[in-house]
Amino acid sequence: MDIVNPALNDYLLDHATPADDVLRELADETRRSLPEHLTMQISQDEGAFLTLLVRLTGARSAVEVGTFTGYSSICIARGLAPGGRLLACDVSEEWTSVARRYWRRAGVGDRIDLRIAPAADTLRALPREETVDFAFIDADKVGYPVYYEELVTRLRPGGLIVLDNMLRSGRVVDPDAQDPADVAIREINDTLTADPRVESVLLPVRDGIALARKRTR
Repeated sequence: MDIVNPALNDYLLDHATPADDVLRELADETRRSLPEHLTMQISQDEGAFLTLLVRLTGARSAVEVGTFTGYSSICIARGLAPGGRLLACDVSEEWTSVARRYWRRAGVGDRIDLRIAPAADTLRALPREETVDFAFIDADKVGYPVYYEELVTRLRPGGLIVLDNMLRSGRVVDPDAQDPADVAIREINDTLTADPRVESVLLPVRDGIALARKRTR
C-alpha cells in the first residue's frame, strides 16, 4: 500500500524547506554505506516537519529514541530553544559514529547527549519529573509501547511526543499482518486513542506519524 502516492513524492520534497549541504551529504552517505537500512532514515520533508514542531513547542528538553546516522537528531537539535538539549538513545556505535561526525558539521554536537544502551533502560533511569518538552520515537517497533509509557509520564503538560512508522506500510489494517512489530504498532495506536493523558492524531505522512500532546491540567 502506498501511503504517499509515488507520483507526488518529488512534489512534496520540492515544497518543504530544503535540506542544507550537511543533511544532503548525510543522506547520501547513509544511502551509499547502509543501503540495506535506508528505510530507517527519515525523509527531507519529515525532517523539516520535526524542526517545525520542535520550534512550535518551544522545546528546551528533548528525547529521541532511535538515532541511526543522525538525520532526525540534527533536525530536532536545530529547532531547540536557546540552551536546549537533546538526549539521543541508540544501541549502535557504528551507526552513531556517523551521526557524531555530522552533528559536529551541523554545529549541534554540544546540544546532544548520546546514550549507547537499550533505550528502555536509559528512559527508566531518567528522573520521573514532568520535564520533557518534546520526544521522537523511531526505533524498534516492538519497544514502542514501553518507550511511550516511559516518556509520557515524564512529558510536561503541553509537551509533544511524535511517533514514526505508525501505519507500517498499510499493514496496520491488514488482519494477516501478525509480525510482532505490526502487533505492537496496532497496540500503541490504540493506546494513544484511549489514553486520557493526551490528545492525539494519526497522520498519513510518509509511513504514518502520530502526534500525542499531553493535556494541561
